[in-house]
Amino acid sequence: MKKLHFSGIGGNGMSALAQLHAMSGDNVSGSDRLLDKGYAGLPLWEKLQKLGISFTSQNGSGVNAGLDALVLSSAIESDNPELARAKELNIPVIHRSEMLADHVAKFKTTAVCGTSGKSTVTAMIYEILARAGKSPSLITGGQLISLQERGLWGNVFKGKSDLLVIEADESDGSLVNYHPEIAVMLNLTKDHKDLETLRGFFKKFRPNCGKFIANADEPNLAEFEATATFGIKSGNLRAEKVELDGFSCRFSAAGENFKVNFPGIHNVQNSLAAIAVCMELGVSPAFCASGLAEFKGVMRRFASVGKRGGVEVIDDFAHNPAKISAVLAAAKLRGKRVLAVWQPHGYAPVKLLKEELIEAFAASLSPEDRLWLPEIYYIGGTAEKDVSSKDIADALSARGINAVFALKRETIIPEIAAAAKPGDVVMVMGARDPTISDYARSILRGLGS
Repeated sequence: MKKLHFSGIGGNGMSALAQLHAMSGDNVSGSDRLLDKGYAGLPLWEKLQKLGISFTSQNGSGVNAGLDALVLSSAIESDNPELARAKELNIPVIHRSEMLADHVAKFKTTAVCGTSGKSTVTAMIYEILARAGKSPSLITGGQLISLQERGLWGNVFKGKSDLLVIEADESDGSLVNYHPEIAVMLNLTKDHKDLETLRGFFKKFRPNCGKFIANADEPNLAEFEATATFGIKSGNLRAEKVELDGFSCRFSAAGENFKVNFPGIHNVQNSLAAIAVCMELGVSPAFCASGLAEFKGVMRRFASVGKRGGVEVIDDFAHNPAKISAVLAAAKLRGKRVLAVWQPHGYAPVKLLKEELIEAFAASLSPEDRLWLPEIYYIGGTAEKDVSSKDIADALSARGINAVFALKRETIIPEIAAAAKPGDVVMVMGARDPTISDYARSILRGLGS
């Protein structure tokens, strides 16, 4: 039994690894900025505690002699007290990616990578394999609804077979440490880093992969040598007879008819990626179809919060330009008009993607739609606060988009209530901020009866 401390345990990837080690019998503790800043009532902490995981302040008190390793992610700065304490005590420091790479090496692993759609495709692959009786393990960022219904947090599962499905994050380049048997690459767009830096990460990652399955419709993936491809316009596995509505998508592929109970053309692409991987692992198209038909989704991926007065509120994790464009297109299928709230997070990401974000909103929103932009969510760290949500709102307003900057998020709720009409969809989008889902529920309550 190992004694491990996870610094930043609230992160999606970190919490998954912490749970997996706790499930395996290790002594696990953790710390997080959110806990230190008063977010002690989040459901995640309760789920982790049920697995025997304890918490400390991120002031170094959780790092003591006898600890086998301190685990941290790229979000932990070099001056973090826990890192300083570990160095003082000569305790090994392990990066999240190193620990995940060790798990990848021990299993017959499928790694899902790309800029957008990773959590959904990882979940789809896991659900299909589980339904086919293959008992896979899972390490991912998003929480699967099906696992939450079983009392788990939802982003990790310890199966009985040698199959493992992981979400391979490209944001810090750590995926170059993984050597999966199968990799599936969904797309490649500017996010977290500039496009050339991300392309460099994937060029280093490609030789590490046994089989490499790629989206043939994505021009930025053409340079990567694929062993198999999928797509709507081209690819070895192609979707035909595609039908979209506001609640689902239907298509045929590999001689089978498919239905997924989530809207948007991006979910056709997500489904094709999952089918391609599962067929590579010996699952029949019929089992793939039944698994996708029963797929319950991932938390905060086009999740309906409820409906009042003919107005539906939907909560979504969308935070980069590609994700925002995809969910707004799906929302257009669902409602007559879109009233969108996007909560940006992190000054560096917003500065990096400012022009692309402006283009995404400008292309996705019609003159009758509305957009509210609260100020950038910031939990702490060493970032230059040299950009604002107001910059995006002003640029969109200059282009004829009804976009409003809101210094305080609470002021948006009555404005939405006053503007909303039957048939409208309120899209609440954003990542990192743990209060977004609660905020979406507050918007629903604000709509009245």
